[in-house]
Formats: sequence, structure tokens, C-alpha cells
Amino acid sequence: MKRWSSPSPSVTDLYRDLHRHPELSGREARTAARLASELSRRQFDVTQGVGGTGVVGMLRNGDGPTVLLRADIDGLPIREATGAPYASAATGVDRDGTTVPVMHACGHDLHAAALIGAIDVLQACGDQWAGTVAVVFQPAEETGEGALAMVADGLAGIVGTPTVALGQHVSPVPAGAVVTAEGVYGAASDNFRIRIHGVGGHASSPEAAVDPIIVAAAIVMRLQTVISRETAAHEPAVLTVSSIHAGHAENAIPDEAELTVNLRSFNASTRHRLINAVRRVVDAEAAAAGMEQSPSVERISGAPLLLNDPHATHRTFGAIGESGLDAHIVTQPMTGSEDFGVIGDALGCPSVFWHWGGTAPDRYSPQELSSLLTEGRLPAHIPMNHSPEYLPDLDWALPAGIHAMSAAALHWLQAS
Repeated sequence: MKRWSSPSPSVTDLYRDLHRHPELSGREARTAARLASELSRRQFDVTQGVGGTGVVGMLRNGDGPTVLLRADIDGLPIREATGAPYASAATGVDRDGTTVPVMHACGHDLHAAALIGAIDVLQACGDQWAGTVAVVFQPAEETGEGALAMVADGLAGIVGTPTVALGQHVSPVPAGAVVTAEGVYGAASDNFRIRIHGVGGHASSPEAAVDPIIVAAAIVMRLQTVISRETAAHEPAVLTVSSIHAGHAENAIPDEAELTVNLRSFNASTRHRLINAVRRVVDAEAAAAGMEQSPSVERISGAPLLLNDPHATHRTFGAIGESGLDAHIVTQPMTGSEDFGVIGDALGCPSVFWHWGGTAPDRYSPQELSSLLTEGRLPAHIPMNHSPEYLPDLDWALPAGIHAMSAAALHWLQAS
């Protein structure tokens, strides 16, 4: 299996530093400062604080197209369990004021380091291309807020109208593989916070209370039928109850319970129907329990459908494949979500987003690799994104990510 050129020690050190010091969405001040410094050292014109903690760098190399390269930079409220020597022990304060562990469980540190490495490749062959490289380090991808915030804060005034916007994401598939789809590639995502207002009381006298935990449990179970009984088998959709919080004492019935729910959908009608179903189920279960105060259902974040421009995707993946990577354009979109497409839509340019493999190929048996290719099923021993054990294989993942992004960018920058 081919390995690609190793990144410079400084880029590898950057990755380890970012991994060791993750920050929560919208609070990436240290990360942003470090990346702004890396761009400045490479002679970029740097604008900081775009959309909060976003960083934009512009490098001009004569007349030609403008190619926007984007990487996300936020971490997740997860305690790392990888055992890596550069593992995170960081904590952060979430929006509710709670101190939580933080790790880069989705590879955003690798995205940022790979983009810096790709810049180094482009600068090393600057006599082979002409145009402008616009680098966007985007905060708050995990909450679906960062791209919108950067657009609202004047991103277009900094980068203009690019010829194309390119973005990528590491995944636990074998290094060397690069995957995307034309058209719809990522699901729309909608995240809701549901607050159930009961009547608290003593655990010995439940008849004198209205127990919000019982209602919350009923809501969790009933919501599963929105997919299993209200959604056609051929219609992709996902509904996940991702958290439930209620009570503090073992002998008291609390007066409130809180749920968070995540929805994934692939067209406007399904999205509308899922959202309405969540509200209907929540209200009905509360009414069935005799609650006097209706629950609150608040949309807290989300992302629109991720759409890849077909023509730009075909061109980009032709270049990635010719560069030596195993490039696949598939027909099925992913159920994951991304706010990257917001940038291209707002700037009026085509966009292309893909996933690259970050796992050493020898960690897959031939049977496991066959199952991955035919069924899309990961082996049980390979942690996936958002797992506390997720850690890309650095010797494979970083060079492959640099190679994919630099090959794609160079193709567009060499266009007449």
C-alpha cells in the first residue's frame, strides 16, 4: 500500500498540539490564534474573529481563479479514551455553565493540520499555478452555527466570489480511499431541546406529583415509531434521542426533565414531517399524563442538506484519482451532516466536500474490507467519529489528507 510524502515535522507537531488542546464550539480562541500564526508565517493576509473565532487567510499568486479551502476547528464535550501520548486532558465550560471534558473526537484537528500541510505543498510548487488561495478555518461546525456566523460577519467581503469551495473530512475507512457523491451528499440536521414541566414531590407519594421522568420515557419510546411506523422503508431518515436529564435526589420526583433530539433527513418534505411529528408526540404524551403546562420544544441548532455541485465534483475527483488516491463517487449520501455547503451557497460558487480515510489499511482484514465496501459496515474494533476512542492513524491520515486537498486545489488553480 502506497504511503504519501510525509508532512514536515512542524505540521505534525501542529496536529499533536491541536489534539492536545481542543476547544468547544464557538470558543476556539487558542486554536484560532495558533492557526492565524501559522498562516501569517506563510505570508497570508490574515483576518481573525470572523463569525466569532473564525480565521480567514488570503494568498495571492498572480492572476487566476480563487479557490476556497475550508477546515473546521471545534472539539466535542467527550472525555478522550485513546491512550495516545498527545491525548487531551482539556476541559471547557458549555453553554449551560457546566465544566465538561473536551476532545477532538471528530478529527477537526486533523482537518486543520492537513490544510496547513496542503498550503505548504502549494507554496512549494508556486511556479506551477496562478490565482488566489482563500483559507477558511471555521468554528462551531458541530453545532451547525459556524458557517452561518462567518457569512453573516462579512466572509464575502474578504474572499469575494471563489471559483470553487473545497472541504474534506477524515473518516475511519482505510487510508488511500476518498469518497463523495454528486448532488446530495449529507443529510439535513435539526437538533431540539425538549423541556417537560411536571410537578415535583416526594418519591413516597407519586400521586401528589406529576412525574416528568415517566413522560420523558414515554416520549423516548414513542418517538422511535416516527421512523419505524411513519416513515417509508425506502425513505432515509434518522431520529436519535441523544440525552436525557432529570432530577438530583433518589427520594424526590423532579419538576422538570430535559431531552435533546437529533433528526436527519434528505428532502424538505421528510424534514417538515419529522419536525411536526416530534412536536405532536411531545404534546400528546404530556396531555396523556395530565400535565397542565405544555412542554417546550426548542430548535437549538442544525444544518441544511449538503449539496455537491455535480460538475465540480466530477472535475475534483478526477484530479484526486489521477494523483494516486482511490477516489470513489458513490450514489448514496451519508447520514452525517455538515454546514460547509452554507459557505458556497452564500458566496455563489460551486462546492465539493469529501471524506478521506484515516485508518491504517493493515487494521482491516480482507473480509472486513469487503464488508465495508459492499455494506458500508465498519468492523467493531475500528472506533468511529464521535467515539471517545476515535483517533486517526497519524502516519497514514495526515499525509493522505494533505495529498487529497493539495491535489484538488492544484487542479483548480492550474485551470485557465
